[in-house]
Amino acid sequence: MKRPTAPALRTGVLCGLGAYLTWGLFPAFFGLLAPAGAVEILAHRVLWTLVLMVVVLAVMGRLGSLRGLPLHTWALVAAASAAIAVNWGTYIYGVTSGRVVETALGYFINPLVSVLFGVLFFRERLRPAQIGALILAVCAVLVITADYGRPPVLALTLALSFALYGVVKKVVPLDPRTSLAGEGVVAAPFALAYVIFLAVTGTGTFIGFGAGHTALLLSAGVVTAVPLLLFGAAAQRVPLATLGMLQYLTPSLQMAWGVFVLHEDMPASRWIGFVLIWVALVVYSTDALIRARRGRAVVGAVGSSA
Repeated sequence: MKRPTAPALRTGVLCGLGAYLTWGLFPAFFGLLAPAGAVEILAHRVLWTLVLMVVVLAVMGRLGSLRGLPLHTWALVAAASAAIAVNWGTYIYGVTSGRVVETALGYFINPLVSVLFGVLFFRERLRPAQIGALILAVCAVLVITADYGRPPVLALTLALSFALYGVVKKVVPLDPRTSLAGEGVVAAPFALAYVIFLAVTGTGTFIGFGAGHTALLLSAGVVTAVPLLLFGAAAQRVPLATLGMLQYLTPSLQMAWGVFVLHEDMPASRWIGFVLIWVALVVYSTDALIRARRGRAVVGAVGSSA
């Protein structure tokens, strides 16, 4: 594989930072959308993201890319749409119900769940370091379960749904922009029906709570699509190992927001659980970096001998 040039790498890192920093600030944004409920916010997020992606495809001259797709491709797109809808809805509920730290835990756990799904769905072999990281993650979840007095359902739902989304996206034969638009097409009828229901019953907040609130709900599409487009640009220019390091910015910022801004409860036992997760991620990330460097060394050796 051709190495990216220094300008391309720099651009990719900046795009990656933009994506992960934006995602990390999501608790601040979704907290502004009260008094809208989680499902209403989700419905608007789906609708306005689709509108924006249609505009993006139109500008790119790719508006017809969804026409004529075979049924099995639409089935995969529908599965991706369901997985990301569960993820988005769970996250919004977590933020609006004051459980930001638990949502951050979900995204700390996610890379390790993705490793497990690689074994289950793609028969990938676990390396010793990955096995150790998974064991530590399981211990962390058990410690946090004991602390909460219940399993961290929000965190586990976020980690599982996003890992499943990644599995489906890995096999969907579409570029990310077209796939995201297709996911919106699948979900939009349900979202629109719910928004209409809220309007008919007078329980919606889109109209009647000021122009600022309406504008914030409309902006959910931009806030959703922009980091995804930035991430797509970064993924084309930056090694996956680098992206893997950047991804921890998001849950770190979210956790900081929950602890220092919202002042969520963090007893010592909960800190122990998070420390176990962080140790697991250090083990996992170190192993990934070592293997990436070995891979580049092998490619370099082959290239120099050619």
